[in-house]
Amino acid sequence: MDNSEVCFKIIMMRKERSSFQIHSLRIFYCAFYITATAIISGALCQKSAVRHPPSDVPEMPQCNFKAEEYQGMSKERMMEIRKKHCNPMTMKVTYYKKPVFIHQGYMQWLWDVDGKRYLDLFAGVATVSVGHCHPKVTAAAVQQLKRLWHTTNIYVYPPLHEYCEKLASYFPDPLKVIYLTNSGSEANDLAMLMARLHTGNFDIITFRGSYHGGSPQTMGLTSNAAYKYPIANGLGCTNTMCPDVFRGPWGGSHCRDSPVQTIRECSCAQGHCMANEQYIGQLKETFATSVPSRIAAFFGEPIQGVGGAVQYPKNYLKEAYKLVREKGGVCIADEVQTGFGRTGSHFWGFQGHDVIPDMVTMAKGIGNGFPMGAVVTTPEIAASFAKGVHFNTFGGNPVACAVASSVLDTITEDNTQQISLDVGTYLMTELAKLREKYEIIGDVRGKGLQIGVEMVKDKASREPLSPEAMNEIFEDIKDMGVLIGKGGIYGQTFRIKPPMCISMEDADFFMAVFNKSIHNYMERR
Repeated sequence: MDNSEVCFKIIMMRKERSSFQIHSLRIFYCAFYITATAIISGALCQKSAVRHPPSDVPEMPQCNFKAEEYQGMSKERMMEIRKKHCNPMTMKVTYYKKPVFIHQGYMQWLWDVDGKRYLDLFAGVATVSVGHCHPKVTAAAVQQLKRLWHTTNIYVYPPLHEYCEKLASYFPDPLKVIYLTNSGSEANDLAMLMARLHTGNFDIITFRGSYHGGSPQTMGLTSNAAYKYPIANGLGCTNTMCPDVFRGPWGGSHCRDSPVQTIRECSCAQGHCMANEQYIGQLKETFATSVPSRIAAFFGEPIQGVGGAVQYPKNYLKEAYKLVREKGGVCIADEVQTGFGRTGSHFWGFQGHDVIPDMVTMAKGIGNGFPMGAVVTTPEIAASFAKGVHFNTFGGNPVACAVASSVLDTITEDNTQQISLDVGTYLMTELAKLREKYEIIGDVRGKGLQIGVEMVKDKASREPLSPEAMNEIFEDIKDMGVLIGKGGIYGQTFRIKPPMCISMEDADFFMAVFNKSIHNYMERR
């Protein structure tokens, strides 16, 4: 039976027709089928740009939440306004050739204006910690909005004090004094100022490849050309070699605290990491050549975020902190991306390195997407900073404090730290299997739901996969219903940092999509 007969039978199914009607319909449909076939064949011959989704796309897990139907501004009008009235950088950072127009979110899911559902594995750049529009957090925000939107800390109001006491309880002594800000850049900017005032020194050291913000001061801490401008910025900031055991000159198969190690050969004796010694040697050389004998601070993310989920040798931070303190500096842990249980094994990333910083900065997951940040420090450093007046109009806003307090409760009640550990470890283990399968997957790394997959031209050279190839795979993953991020100095690392409420079923769906996208690329290549 040919296609025209099949379609004809479908038309007639469950219908009672007269012989005349049947004869007429058959003549009409045959003519239609011949015409349509000719048109389609012609379009195919002309290599139509229309891309039809493959029939073997992995099946997305079910979701009981029903998104509202979008009835707002057209996509065309939004892009027109974006180009004309939004700052030009919004166009530069817009992901995908065909942008995703987000309309609504719930837990790990996002819906676009056309009603298509996506599994969100990037969480608004590692920001949505417990889930989009989480019912508990949303209820806390609504309740506070009905009571008091705003007042400042020149008055004494309950949400501020309730939250500060609660947040302080998550830190070891002597980290017990809290400054609330509106963003991570602002928190890091404040930490720089506090470190300099407390130590009486000026120079600050960070890693190459780091990202600590985009304000004029934190731009100096950030070590990635894409975020730099040709102006004087971040005076007194020096970047030292990042102890990256995959891309750096030294590294082996036992260096890092991760379920997955590099595939580089390692001949180190048990408990003795030669790569760590080499990277510490580079830090010592920075002290000897690039900064004064006394410094103000050392900034370090426990795992680099924008840098591509880069991990260091296990004892690196412990030895680095010791050297920094010998030079008069304070040690600052940037937990903007690693904090609030995302690494799974610990609530704070620094705890996985067995160190206690002098200051901890945070943002993103602190408010599940509500604009908020914080600096947590010691009473001694806080006393040094109290010599002048520091005031922040919106820092510690009542709504922000209510939201952030609910986030802490929800992390405990929903067991999200354990989810990060279990699902994250499973994802990395499965991704490591794909690394063995595909030559272009160079490295899989991370802890919990802070995961990086570094893509290469080949494993021998470890040269970054080209931006064009990265974009091909990136688009394919999106088209199959998953949103992830990119990072690394060369944009060569896929970043997987979802809301900490995803399930094993979600993980399996992503693995099927990721495998399919790599397979598609390899076939095209």
